[in-house]
Amino acid sequence: MRAEPIELAAALRRFDQLWSPRIVTTVNDYDVRIAKVAGEHVWHSHDHTDEFFLVLDGELLIALRDGADGAEREVVLPRGAVFVVPRGMEHRPSAPGGASILMFEPSGTSSVGDRHDEVPDHVDATTGHRL
Repeated sequence: MRAEPIELAAALRRFDQLWSPRIVTTVNDYDVRIAKVAGEHVWHSHDHTDEFFLVLDGELLIALRDGADGAEREVVLPRGAVFVVPRGMEHRPSAPGGASILMFEPSGTSSVGDRHDEVPDHVDATTGHRL
């Protein structure tokens, strides 16, 4: 943990990789992560934790499979919006025009969840990188 404030825009300028979250700080046993995103992530789910998203810039879409029959729906998150994907729900974030996001989740949580489709080359399967 740092003893100085962290300016998120400056932190985002420190890296260019997409779908490769950076750990800004920790709160108790939770990581505060930021990421630059564009295009599609991978369908995945987290069995033991919810996933919190805050859109810092751009627009994030989150496709959800939340019906008993596997029906899909999509939530649209403009800049400044927050959304929580409940544990166990399959989801696929995407950002056709690009976005910057902040996520809050337990330390050690994989960016591709506990269950996921094949991970494409443009998605970093990680538990986060330190800034």
